[in-house]
Amino acid sequence: MAKTLRLLLADQLTRGIASLKDLDVAVDVVLLAEVMEEASYVGHHKQKLVFLFAAMRAFAEELRGEGVTVDYVALDDASNAGSLGGEVKRALERHGCDRLTLTEPGEWRVLEMMQDWREELDADVVIREDDRFLCSRARFEAWAHGRKGLRMEFFYREMRKESGLLMDGEAPEGGQWNYDPDNRKSLPKGVEPPARVRFEPDAAVREVMALVEARFSGNFGTLDHYGWGWTRAQALEALDAFVGEALPRFGDYQDAMKAGEPFLFHGVVSPYLNAGLLTAREVCDAAVAAYDARAAPLNAVEGFVRQILGWREYVRGVYWLKMPEYRETNALGADRKLPDLYWTAETDLNCLAHCVGDTRDHAYAHHIQRLMVLGNFALLAGVRPREVQDWFLLVYADAYEWVELPNVQGMALFADGGMLASKPYAASGAYIDRMSDYCKTCRYDVKAKAGENACPFNYLYWDFLIRNEEALGRNHRLAMPYRNLARMTPERVAEIRADAARFLDGLPATYEG
Repeated sequence: MAKTLRLLLADQLTRGIASLKDLDVAVDVVLLAEVMEEASYVGHHKQKLVFLFAAMRAFAEELRGEGVTVDYVALDDASNAGSLGGEVKRALERHGCDRLTLTEPGEWRVLEMMQDWREELDADVVIREDDRFLCSRARFEAWAHGRKGLRMEFFYREMRKESGLLMDGEAPEGGQWNYDPDNRKSLPKGVEPPARVRFEPDAAVREVMALVEARFSGNFGTLDHYGWGWTRAQALEALDAFVGEALPRFGDYQDAMKAGEPFLFHGVVSPYLNAGLLTAREVCDAAVAAYDARAAPLNAVEGFVRQILGWREYVRGVYWLKMPEYRETNALGADRKLPDLYWTAETDLNCLAHCVGDTRDHAYAHHIQRLMVLGNFALLAGVRPREVQDWFLLVYADAYEWVELPNVQGMALFADGGMLASKPYAASGAYIDRMSDYCKTCRYDVKAKAGENACPFNYLYWDFLIRNEEALGRNHRLAMPYRNLARMTPERVAEIRADAARFLDGLPATYEG
């Protein structure tokens, strides 16, 4: 009887995943391995490592509870080969398996490695499509074929029709596809976000925490505020709590930011979703069920569904369509080193201090903090895309290259030259002031335009436009700011350039994350 080794990766903790669908409990073996090669190819946030190792171990125990033979290799196992390839080879020999079945990974470099296994291993290697996504890679390629620009909104509408989510026959529920204009409110005084579900580590998780502190003591982040769940049951509990307590006001305040409130009304389920403890369909269905029950308004539910069904599926499609060249794009020629403040949170810019601090403490920041503060600053400062990519990949518990890379290259940095976004998401301090309370206690004056006390985002915004006028001057969505720039006197332009140079040249950039 043929015996199959079935490999699961750390982000494949889904019982119904393709590689397990024909599992023969009587003869097959499931392999999960914590390997240093994957744990250290970037210096992952300590909380991400704890979350994934703890979730892998819990998932292995659940499989064993079903009678599945699980071969689990811990990071500190004396025989650990240190690489996925090494552990697969050892397991094939140990169990006498003649076939290796796996689900395609989420990262290009890992897929290349697995394809090489077909030549390197003495076994039949079967790589199955990851069907946990609502849009297959082939379906996305068919949609993208022949298009000059890949705009998410048009893709999203097709996905709505195909999935049936928030549809009224052939028309969108409520008569509109997108309620984004209703979802841009700042947080008023007196509106308090709900307490979010966090989980107290048990003895098994504390053991993982000790392992991570011992092996990755120099990595970014702290475990002091750790509260991620590690089982599917806990992931479902977090999803239910979001839908019941936060989703109703998620739409109105999804773009808002507040000091000391890292979660606000956001889902905070992306680590569970991206690791496989939740599926995209069930997350969307839970939100739509709340709308159907009149427990959440349409603008909130549509906004959340758009993030999952639209944006998440879209960036995955872009990633696989454009890799590996996409990783190297740098359309604006950005070449500044990533400033130390991204690692230390030591800066007088209150917005950056809070967003980096939230990231350090929770391995999480919501999408506006990531895009319009952390990404926006890197864009305006002209930071090298590869350094920004690496930072975003390692600091968040939900970060994997397929989702992180297009968001950084296309949305945050415009490094792909407009293939993904129609304009750079560049903004001055006025946007941050409007959407947050960060500016109220900042040492810089968000109303001032020039000088050492002016908010750096103000002059960096104009310096960015000046510096990149050749590349961006014909972008129709930037016509108004470039008209305003054309009206500035040469003296004002020189002042902007001098303020930007003074500030940027004074930023330490020596830390190695």
